Amino acid sequence: MPSNKSAEHFVTLFDSSYLPMGMCLHASLMKHGQPFHLWILCMDELVEQQLRQLVLPHVSLIPLQEVETDALLGVKNGRTRAEYCWTLTPFTPQFVFDRDQNVERVTYLDADLFFFDSPRILLEEFDASDKDVLITEHGYAPEYEQLVENGIFCVQFMTFRRTEGSLKVMQWWQDRCLEWCFFRYEDGKFGDQKYLDDWPERFPNEVHVLKQVVKTLAPWNVRHFTNLNPSGRPVLYHFHGLKIVSVRKVLLYSGYPVGHGRKFYERYLMALKEIFSVMKEAGMPIPVRPEDIAILHKLRVVKRLLLGKTKYAVI
Repeated sequence: MPSNKSAEHFVTLFDSSYLPMGMCLHASLMKHGQPFHLWILCMDELVEQQLRQLVLPHVSLIPLQEVETDALLGVKNGRTRAEYCWTLTPFTPQFVFDRDQNVERVTYLDADLFFFDSPRILLEEFDASDKDVLITEHGYAPEYEQLVENGIFCVQFMTFRRTEGSLKVMQWWQDRCLEWCFFRYEDGKFGDQKYLDDWPERFPNEVHVLKQVVKTLAPWNVRHFTNLNPSGRPVLYHFHGLKIVSVRKVLLYSGYPVGHGRKFYERYLMALKEIFSVMKEAGMPIPVRPEDIAILHKLRVVKRLLLGKTKYAVI
């Protein structure tokens, strides 16, 4: 499906359990990302059916079975669903390039991102760098610097241009994730993310590290940056850890006190409530994960002592 050359292209992936978050991401692009085109790798048949029924504007679907190569299928059974999603992430920009020859660059987005301002603010910095690939740091607050063991950089907002340099970086990452991509620490590796740690040195001519760290907020840095500038607005917020635990209850965050960042969660809840209404009108069940409540109950005391409070919201 050829797409508008002037549109900014994004790609994400999720299954039916993440549909509400994926729809929130899309809604935020509708407000802040125009003109855009969002490509969605459908991780199960149900979410593909649901998205075809919803017919979201400026969206193209990529059915999983159409892109699974022998190499991907060869590692699939040995990995959890989350690990397989991570394995696929380095391939998603290539899937877009292969489907639309007019796309000059594509930005991978985690499905639990939400835009509060135009992504072009970040992409303009990338343009000025004249590099091939854009990556973003976690930007941990000082009290969470020990979490850098999860990776200096966050696989959340990554841009790849259709260039030889970009394809070189992408191919290297694809090969590494095919070799090893698991939810554990092993020999300096962790999922798909730790592979990025040395990219500025490994690919100095190709990779640009975003300087505007304050524009990419998440639970692990929002209190720090909003304390410095309470009226500041990020380009994006990464709602890591947010879970729908019932049709009326949402786990907003756990382990990180977010301070002034609560205002971002209030806005996200408004969007989520609107998405729930759309899904209910379409006859779609709200995916819930009640099993998380029991797990979090066991960890709640420890997390409060170590890091901060767990926060639920009723919608």
